[in-house]
Amino acid sequence: MGQYITTGELSSRIKYDARYIRNCLLDSVFIEGVHYIRPFGRRKILFIWEAIEGEMHKASNDEIPIIPLRAGGAIHG
Repeated sequence: MGQYITTGELSSRIKYDARYIRNCLLDSVFIEGVHYIRPFGRRKILFIWEAIEGEMHKASNDEIPIIPLRAGGAIHG
């Protein structure tokens, strides 16, 4: 499994306010069971750093423009 971090630690790593993470990103960008867990069914949230990091890289790669080529294939612009 991955490295578990608290909301405060995540806030420091991704440079977003902890309140913004809890109020805006939780359950819209970060999905329970994928990006975070609630250990022992409690209120405490632990984020899975590898899943968060992968999501950030994926979103970053999705924004790279793709230029289709006439002969097929594509290049990243």
